[in-house]
Amino acid sequence: MPDTIRSSISSLESCIGLFAGRDFRLATGRCTDCAAIPQALWYFADETIAAPRAGRPVAGFTPGVTLSQDLERWAATHPVGSAIDEPPLVWIGSPEVLRAARLSADGRFIDAAGQHRAFALVPKLPLNRSYYDDSSIAFLCSRPLSVRGHASDGTFIARTIWPEDFRLKNSAAPLPIEASPRGIRALVRAERRGGAQSPFAARLLWERSPGNASRCENAPVFAVMLNGAQGDDDEAHGGHFALVTGRVGPEGAMGDLLANNFYSLDLVSEKGILASMLPLDNYLADLNSGQAWYRPSYLVVALLRDEAAASRIQGALERAYNHFYRHQLLYQHATMNCAGVSIDVLRALGWRVPSRGATSWVAAALSVPYFVLRKRNLRMAGEAFDYLTEDQTRLFPAAAFEEVGADLLRMATGALGRAPTPLEATLARDLEAIFFLRVPQLPSSRAWGDYPAVSAREYHARVPSDPAKRQIIPVPERPFPEHLRDPDVPAAPRRRSEVAVAMWAALSVVGIPWLVWRWWRSRAAA
Repeated sequence: MPDTIRSSISSLESCIGLFAGRDFRLATGRCTDCAAIPQALWYFADETIAAPRAGRPVAGFTPGVTLSQDLERWAATHPVGSAIDEPPLVWIGSPEVLRAARLSADGRFIDAAGQHRAFALVPKLPLNRSYYDDSSIAFLCSRPLSVRGHASDGTFIARTIWPEDFRLKNSAAPLPIEASPRGIRALVRAERRGGAQSPFAARLLWERSPGNASRCENAPVFAVMLNGAQGDDDEAHGGHFALVTGRVGPEGAMGDLLANNFYSLDLVSEKGILASMLPLDNYLADLNSGQAWYRPSYLVVALLRDEAAASRIQGALERAYNHFYRHQLLYQHATMNCAGVSIDVLRALGWRVPSRGATSWVAAALSVPYFVLRKRNLRMAGEAFDYLTEDQTRLFPAAAFEEVGADLLRMATGALGRAPTPLEATLARDLEAIFFLRVPQLPSSRAWGDYPAVSAREYHARVPSDPAKRQIIPVPERPFPEHLRDPDVPAAPRRRSEVAVAMWAALSVVGIPWLVWRWWRSRAAA
């Protein structure tokens, strides 16, 4: 019990994104007095969460409408700079955190706050293909660490291990680049394998005046994050995308920033990933689910003078999660993935993130008869059509990262090229500095990752043409309980591919025979 009490205090004594840790309490999804909706709590039944204390304002949602409609109405009544509600829950994962910890050279002990303890790890999940090993110990023992976990009988059992030297550095080397997607892409691809095995890097892309970047402690930030391609999963070459908000910690610490991770709720991740708001160190360095354990990552971090814009974006994301957990917003890899949800939120708030348009409507139209006749697979026909007709900014995490990052640089340099909306104008006014960060892949038994594909052509070039040679990790489904399905949730909108398949079906039954008949009549008349 003493360990539990101490853990409850230490875990929330810092910030949670833009919010004060003291305004939250530790709980699990089984709590009966939490403000989060039942659907959200169901996913975290046996997980440690941070829940707002009683009396704190908590983000809600508007039932019966789409996410965009909800956010547009909410934005209309909450001008930029308005106070925002707190997130209904944040996935903390562990009740205790050690700061400035040091791991022994053999990985058996950890020292923190004057205490020397035995060190152990949470178990590897059965479906997870790789895990922490001797290479992990060699990498981590030479640096200060933040470690989330819990104490048990004198042993600290770690769940998240975050290198504290991964931080916004006051001495970040200036690196001016072209304010364009091409300029952002060059940073991502500057190192071999996307920097998976390179050192952590922080580069200063822009600052309003000399010295602004050095005054980053406690400054509000808005960031976009791109996670690279996995080296052992041919379904993950497109990478992953998340929006991040919060305040910079002491000496540039960034582990307590809040990542907003949208991920499929209806599949059980082999790594234990749950769609949620969660601290950045958990998102990147959880021993099972942390992105940095299986691919490199990149962030464009905007240092702000005021938190107004970051708060507005975070407030909208909190509402999005309520739609998401209710299954009012359905995750779909082609039409509503991590990039799609995030870009939709920004656009609904007035940030007109540039669209790259569809990959090819012609190729999409031809893909339907190809997959039906050649592959005899109607599902593949529909998926191909949806992928090829989706806005590439919403479809590819790398495209979303490049467009948002380039837009931030254009705002900073006065080269936006369009009349700014209120949110865009606020961002442009409050930008103080922009950083590019590269977070390497943490060494383990996993294959090294790479930078993510940014187009359909690039994606398919990486995937083995022989389906038998593709590395795909089968995972079980997670059925959504019927008793949690609210009656006001509208039916899922019809997908573009359903219309396309129906049109091809009608054409094959009526149109093609009619064309053949006309051709035969014209030949007979001649």
